[in-house]
Amino acid sequence: MEWKIEFYKTKDNKSPVEEWLESIPVTAIAKITRNMLMLRKFNITLKEPYVKPLGDKLYEIRAKDTKGIYRVIYFAYTGKRFIMLHGFTKKTQKTPTKELKLAKKRMEEIIDG
Repeated sequence: MEWKIEFYKTKDNKSPVEEWLESIPVTAIAKITRNMLMLRKFNITLKEPYVKPLGDKLYEIRAKDTKGIYRVIYFAYTGKRFIMLHGFTKKTQKTPTKELKLAKKRMEEIIDG
């Protein structure tokens, strides 16, 4: 059975990840979407170069094109679901702490209800 892909929603029902996806190049969207489909099919067995563990239950979907490096941070949740928490354009080799903190805060919101 395939896992589901869901997107984090704010209290006013906005989806920051989906809004971010609309702002990046189509080539990057295509690669991220492909990796999400692979994640649904292969779930937790999918590895680099498509996804990478970040620690603290967080993982990133990885995509790169000629214009930049793109990441979507997610976590595996109950009911065979992957929750997409935060998307950003990567500008440094290491994932910035502020991006990780935001994703972790959103994950805790979901877990704590």
